[in-house]
Amino acid sequence: MATVGQWIEGARPRTLPNAVAPVVAGVGLATALDTFSWSRSLLALLVSLSLIVGVNFANDYSDGIRGTDEHRVGPLRLVGSKTAKPKAVLTAALTSLGLAGVLGLVLVAVSGHWWLLIMGALCIIGAWFYTGGKKPYGYYGFGEIAVFVFFGLAGVLGTVYVQAGHVSWAALGCAVAVGCFSTGVLTANNLRDIPTDIESGKRTLAVRLGDKGTRRFYLGLITAPFVVSVLLGVWHPLLLLGLLTAPLLRSSVKAVSGGKTGRELIPALRDTGLAMLAWAVLTTVGFALL
Repeated sequence: MATVGQWIEGARPRTLPNAVAPVVAGVGLATALDTFSWSRSLLALLVSLSLIVGVNFANDYSDGIRGTDEHRVGPLRLVGSKTAKPKAVLTAALTSLGLAGVLGLVLVAVSGHWWLLIMGALCIIGAWFYTGGKKPYGYYGFGEIAVFVFFGLAGVLGTVYVQAGHVSWAALGCAVAVGCFSTGVLTANNLRDIPTDIESGKRTLAVRLGDKGTRRFYLGLITAPFVVSVLLGVWHPLLLLGLLTAPLLRSSVKAVSGGKTGRELIPALRDTGLAMLAWAVLTTVGFALL
């Protein structure tokens, strides 16, 4: 049986910034609009965290029973390593996704924007079919699009909307920035896994782009948020604070542009996630000080 520590590792805590950053950015925007709500922000955060943990366990289960995780480099795979039974991991996935659904329903009820149930349902469906089902879209190169939409656009704009009842161009810019960061994390992950994904028949976007193309794509993704910071800074200089996070990506850029492979790319995932969270925090500070 898996230990508590192994279950925590299986939940992939290094991916949590992907869930926290969009909510933090949304909070900053809601603060700037004088519509910030502690309760709604907390509910949005819990929904996002439950969703990403559910995604991670669902991926562990689906990839594990297909055998694509048996030789994977990176964090512990509970099913692939036979540390936990598939049924137990499936239960953890469904429980997490179910919790996200319940908390999302509460948030929608509190906000009164019932059409958001559609978006919530799409998020949960997207979480499962990323690697689940007969033809998981993550195996055909569409995972990056899903991450950009769900943990970028939906995460940021949804957090703003349940508090303000509308969104702004600044909110859209922040959503794009966080989405690019989050997609960058997945791209670094898939760059690392190109060799094993090719062997298992998993046609991720990284596999389709190839090693060099994926490296260029990653560098483009992590550049985009700083372009957004400059554009926001034209509107108000305080929003240039996001640029201070650029040094956090120094080692990641060096690893990716320098041709690092395998385990040597693991720190790039961590640093990209931390840079995303730091960017969201500093940008939120800028909005709060407007």
